[in-house]
Amino acid sequence: MATLPNPLPHLATDPSGRSLGLQLPLGRLIDATTGEVVLWHAEQQAAPGTWKALGRPAGRAGLLPVLVDLGGGQGGPEEWELVPAAMSYPGDHDADEVLAEYWAEVAAEEDGGWPGLAAGLTLTAAPDARATEVADALSEGVPGFKEPHLALVSARRSADLPAAVGWTGPANHEEDVARVCAVLRSWEDRFGIRVVALGFDRLYVSVAAPPADLAQARAITAEHFAFCPSSVLPDTDATLTAYAEDLVGNHTWSFWWD
Repeated sequence: MATLPNPLPHLATDPSGRSLGLQLPLGRLIDATTGEVVLWHAEQQAAPGTWKALGRPAGRAGLLPVLVDLGGGQGGPEEWELVPAAMSYPGDHDADEVLAEYWAEVAAEEDGGWPGLAAGLTLTAAPDARATEVADALSEGVPGFKEPHLALVSARRSADLPAAVGWTGPANHEEDVARVCAVLRSWEDRFGIRVVALGFDRLYVSVAAPPADLAQARAITAEHFAFCPSSVLPDTDATLTAYAEDLVGNHTWSFWWD
């Protein structure tokens, strides 16, 4: 797969992004461990409306928006270990196969084998519009995501953002985040998700086609459990049924890896 041209290095000599058709606020370029620029983020904390103001023109410049947390215990992206060179290509992996492997590793106590992918659902909103709503909500601050700043990344599609920056948040569960992105691509197609925010070990996606009832939610819960078991069953009191109940009509899915 040919690599997309990365517009981000232009911002080193053109901080406002004028040559790219942008009007950026003060920001910072973040390098991967190998030195290539993989991310720009605004110096000022995001607020409702920031995503809409910058996201659409950024898309025309070949950049996609994502919120990043600068207030976590592990610091912001400048302190994260970003290694895109260590990641494969998301399109080389099959979501069903990836989740089946995860299921075999984490669901040994569950009855039966891997149940397979859930059916796709009907959109209740345009995916990009839903992403804007969720980004605005996260910009107001939520537990576990303390200091959101808008970032821009060069990526083909929203689901590929973690691999594009070489994010290592799920390293204890999966070292090649491109396999995680393959699942996110499938969720894009079936549930209209967009990757909206990244923390050191946290991922938030907007959902434009959420489950409308418990049966649909149960099928998706199996995927979430395989994908990120620590989020679905974080303690001994948690249950898959309770998690599924919370998924019904929920427009935000959040995951964290321990």
